Amino acid sequence: MAMNAKPFSVLVAEKKSHRTKAELMMRKRGEESALTGKPMKPRPEIKKDTVAKREFNRLKKLLAGIQKDDAIYEGVINRYCQIYSECVGFSTEAEKISVLLERLEIAREDISAEVYFKTVLQLNKTKIDIDKQLQAKRKMLLDMEKENIMTVAAALRSVQKKENKPSSKLLEVISGGDESKRKQSG
Repeated sequence: MAMNAKPFSVLVAEKKSHRTKAELMMRKRGEESALTGKPMKPRPEIKKDTVAKREFNRLKKLLAGIQKDDAIYEGVINRYCQIYSECVGFSTEAEKISVLLERLEIAREDISAEVYFKTVLQLNKTKIDIDKQLQAKRKMLLDMEKENIMTVAAALRSVQKKENKPSSKLLEVISGGDESKRKQSG
């Protein structure tokens, strides 16, 4: 299986590419054309939510480190942070229910058996419902993480790696002359 192409910045940093300067510049222009050049910004609902805002800032910093802090990824990153915050909220609710169940167990002797069992049953049902919602949200997060990674990789794969060479005599003439005649005369 072939490896993904290295981005321009990696090729330049390694200083050992077999590509020509023209091919490197073409790759750089191709990578830049896949981005907007504008930085990501959090949506208003993300700014209001401290958990989502903290996650957004964390991801923005990570993406800036690989030069992918671009507005093209803004939508998915905002949604990801919103769902992440919802997961944290569900986890907090599940913890509260666990605390209530512990307190209920301590107070078991002070309440009737019927009330105790109904309350325990209801709290456990609620906890299971929260867990189902939490699992669904976590699946969404995982899917978004996979898609976001695939989107970055797809953007790199879509960059033209080699200079286009005319494939027919007509294209050669249109693009500046017949290559074979230039080689013979030179």
